[in-house]
Amino acid sequence: MARSGKSSEPRGRVKTWLVRGLKIGLVGGLSALVAIVVAVVIAYQSLPDYESLKSSPNGQMIRVHAADGSVIVSLGPSFGRWLSYDQIPTVMVDAMVSTEDKRFYLHPGVDPIGMARAAWVALERRGSGRRWQGASTITQQVTRNIFLNNSYSWGRKVREMVLALALERKFSKRQILELYLNKVYFGGGAYGIDAASRKFFGHPATSLDLPEAAIVAGLVKAPSSYSPTADADAARGRAGVVLELMEENGKISAAERANAGLEAVKMAPEPPQNSVRYFTDWALPQLDTLIDEPNEPLEVYTTIDLGMQKAATAAIQANVPTGTQGALVSLDRDGAVRAMVGGLDYVSSNYNRATTATRQPGSAWKIFVYMAALEAGYTPDTGITDSPVDINGWKPRNSNGRFSGDIDIRTAFAYSVNTVAAKLGVEVGFPTVADMARRFGITTPINTHPSMVLGTSDVRLIDMTRAFASIARKGVAVTPYGITRVTTSEGRVLYEHQDDTSRVLVAPWVAAGMTDLMQTAVSTGTGRAAQIGRPVAGKTGTTSSNKDGWFLGFSSGITTGVWMGRDDAHAVGVLQGGRAPARAFADYMKVAVAKRPVEQFETQVTLPEWQLEPDNEAYYGQPDGGTEGGMMVDENGLPIERGQQPPQDEAQPEDGQQAAPNPADRPQPPRLDQQWIDNVLGRNRQQQQQQQQRQNAP
Repeated sequence: MARSGKSSEPRGRVKTWLVRGLKIGLVGGLSALVAIVVAVVIAYQSLPDYESLKSSPNGQMIRVHAADGSVIVSLGPSFGRWLSYDQIPTVMVDAMVSTEDKRFYLHPGVDPIGMARAAWVALERRGSGRRWQGASTITQQVTRNIFLNNSYSWGRKVREMVLALALERKFSKRQILELYLNKVYFGGGAYGIDAASRKFFGHPATSLDLPEAAIVAGLVKAPSSYSPTADADAARGRAGVVLELMEENGKISAAERANAGLEAVKMAPEPPQNSVRYFTDWALPQLDTLIDEPNEPLEVYTTIDLGMQKAATAAIQANVPTGTQGALVSLDRDGAVRAMVGGLDYVSSNYNRATTATRQPGSAWKIFVYMAALEAGYTPDTGITDSPVDINGWKPRNSNGRFSGDIDIRTAFAYSVNTVAAKLGVEVGFPTVADMARRFGITTPINTHPSMVLGTSDVRLIDMTRAFASIARKGVAVTPYGITRVTTSEGRVLYEHQDDTSRVLVAPWVAAGMTDLMQTAVSTGTGRAAQIGRPVAGKTGTTSSNKDGWFLGFSSGITTGVWMGRDDAHAVGVLQGGRAPARAFADYMKVAVAKRPVEQFETQVTLPEWQLEPDNEAYYGQPDGGTEGGMMVDENGLPIERGQQPPQDEAQPEDGQQAAPNPADRPQPPRLDQQWIDNVLGRNRQQQQQQQQRQNAP
């Protein structure tokens, strides 16, 4: 009996401890349950309403279209159009539930079975550094996407579960699925099934079929690994797993799975990401001033012509001198940007030299000098003397060291004679030239020193191209634009471009006179390399020490500006406006105007006076670039020491051509006597008319 009493004592102690343990566990469990309930209630009360949850986007999706309507780039991150549950295809819902949370309709927001599986996986992977998987329900993913972040910690996981339980108490399963399918990230900047469908398949999510839905559902696990644009085979392989899960869950039959046809799914092509991005980087920031729609996805229709853009890129890359950069802007007659190249390669350098860089334009600036002169009463045939100039100690001279004597305005412009530009600047006034440049769209600071007539003020390529386009438009202001129309994804028009023809910068006859001069420059002057087999008007420009080369011109309604040079502004010995830039202009324009009718200018080409001489005497000296005789000066009129290679501002005579005779050998101008004055004033014609009237009188 005593032994039996002793053995029952330990059993009593064990029983006591078990009871105590059960009580402690029960109290602890009840306390935890109460704590969870309290936390869920608090979370429930703090949850916003459903409309507020819908209107909490991660960004705004913008699809940019070329002139032909094709998508050139999609920007995000963002949503597509918000789809209600009833608008979402059933196959998309079934695919997502089967893949991400097959017990979604059974659990209260947290899946105990899934948590147990996740705990087991976590135990197996302990110490490996690999994340635990399979614990999150669709409801938990919604709470993480809206309220939390993707950090992997116990604290975040507990908050996620509490919020998921609260979310299930406040909203229906259909509402939770609607939130999820419109907000989950599918890669490529696409949030929500509509954005994903538009990005990967090119159509709204409302028309998703079974294989497409399987591909989209398969992206959630690893968007970057299974992205159709990055690896179409991997995307289809993952979609096969989704179809298998759908069959296991009874959502599709074995026949539907077998006939899904994943290989036949057509993926939307990835938009180009190189030179066209210079254009989109310039155009899209303008949306802030054009529309006020921060949330809805946008469809932006632009002016860019992909064929012309491709030709522009090829022209710059083929002609730019080694070690230099190039840029091109091409405008239609109303200012629509048809092509924009901001550098040799966008991937290696996204700096846009077409719209941002400021460089000296050299002789291309002379269009403002000559337009001011034309407006003041000069004509292309007006005579002027190429002779030494001294403007308060500034003594510009032509780079060939010679003076040509009496010439006309047309000849001076065709061969870009520096001294004549300086004299015209004095005649019309340097502030007048600056005003003309401002009038035509130059937005950078302009100095009014005498040397400004030779292009010493920094300018942007797009501004210079705009000025030439306004001349081509007969003096009507042209404003470059890249966006023609903006709509929502549902087609609601937010903005539409309207052409403004109300601003007249100069009289039509001034623009016609300038076109006359620029035709001559291309036909027989410094811009001969820009000829394309149809009428072209344009102007070259080369700055001191060949740091910058320009050619700008127009033909058949297209105006194009080309710049080349080094980003560090170092000299490039072979760079001249009449060479590489003019050749790039010609290569591009031959493609750009190929499908357009030939357009004649109002004024026919008139050759400069010495072009009428025999061919072997066509050039009087070496236009803007000779190295013979006299003191050499650069484009700014600064002296060049002997032995130094002078900057050759413009194109040279072709190989084999002889230099033209000395000006003294040319025919002398008429004497300025009374007969000359009568001829100029038309007095002889008046006298002849009066005499004829007297003879015809009865």
